[in-house]
Amino acid sequence: MNSIEIYCLVYHNYTALDLIGPADFLGRIPNSALHYVSPNGGRIRSGAGFVMETEACPPLPAGSVLLVPGGMGTRTLVSGNAFLQMLAARVREAKWCLSVCTGSALLAAAGCLDGHSATSNKKAFGWASSFGSGVDWKAAARWVADGKFYTSSGVAAGMDMALGFIADQYGENLARQIANDTEYAHQTDAEQDDFAALHGLGKF
Repeated sequence: MNSIEIYCLVYHNYTALDLIGPADFLGRIPNSALHYVSPNGGRIRSGAGFVMETEACPPLPAGSVLLVPGGMGTRTLVSGNAFLQMLAARVREAKWCLSVCTGSALLAAAGCLDGHSATSNKKAFGWASSFGSGVDWKAAARWVADGKFYTSSGVAAGMDMALGFIADQYGENLARQIANDTEYAHQTDAEQDDFAALHGLGKF
């Protein structure tokens, strides 16, 4: 099996669990290689104060996976033209693009989700869905898969999305094994959203 290159794109004030949960699962795909990147490289601090060293995000090789977490840092980046242009270019190069929480707002603001269905954090759904007039926003969904894009609801939903992606692309047996090895209770139904109703967005 060829190596699977996974690029985790972070920025200041991202949400650590948006990144670490899905990255841990994706890194368990056989022959996968994780790369932690940011727009300019260097030390990046999460909203919880977790600091990591990153490389400047390069052009992505064919067959790669791009993971975009959410977090409060998205509130300024949705207006950052240079960042959005870079993001759009990296999305075009990737075979698959996965976003967690308000990471989908970045994709929408960059014009990447036009013509696609997507979801986002339910607490911030009104804000996130204000970007991308051509996006079919799904208010009640644990995650949404549409074409090359997988978008998830808030924070912990990213782990369910990552396992859903693994099940779709690498087989349910591998996804089940990863969930079992990490003692994680995987929600396998993408449409089962137990949190949408808490914010008046749908039924349990």
